[in-house]
Amino acid sequence: MNEQEVLQVLGTVGAVIADSHIVYTSGKHGTAYVNKDAVYPHTAETSRLCRAIAERFADEKVEVVIAPAIGGVILSQWTAHHLTEMNGHEVLGVYAEKSEGGDVFVIKRGYDKLIAGKNVLVVEDVLTTGGSAKKVVEATRAIGGNVVGLGVLCNRGGITPQDVADVPKLTALVNVTLDAWDETSCPLCERNVPVNTDVGKGREFLAYKQA
Repeated sequence: MNEQEVLQVLGTVGAVIADSHIVYTSGKHGTAYVNKDAVYPHTAETSRLCRAIAERFADEKVEVVIAPAIGGVILSQWTAHHLTEMNGHEVLGVYAEKSEGGDVFVIKRGYDKLIAGKNVLVVEDVLTTGGSAKKVVEATRAIGGNVVGLGVLCNRGGITPQDVADVPKLTALVNVTLDAWDETSCPLCERNVPVNTDVGKGREFLAYKQA
């Protein structure tokens, strides 16, 4: 799949939101949003996108695919499934989850034993700051996994390999640059454009402002 085909799939399932007032996880504001949660209910489209990621890492001898929970779990499963078909041997799909404090990702449920000494592909849906992906890369390496790369649906933050713990290979199906402003300099706030509360952190932002 080329970038235009990927954008077409995202558009078909309503995953690309434009001309809105979005509050991102980072706290910055902008006009557009890639809603990966709109993709996952559509299993055929999700499979196609994950196959495209798998194709880009077919020669990397991947043995395990890992992603940050929650949404990334689906990407991990489908990507591992396609790598298994391509390479003719089982590639495992696992996930990392946030610690109780939420500051780091941990690999539990026995998955740590499956990763040690293995070639591991990290997958993620949307890179904005790259924070979650970086923490999963670090957690994987901490238990002896050899991270061969990071595959993502959309890189919307201009993230480089250096931003995500120096992964040897970073591939995104789509690279987009979206405007992002601090609240204090947001032109949408200045014009009192209503905040979108359906996606992103708009609902939490309004609750904070009203508190």
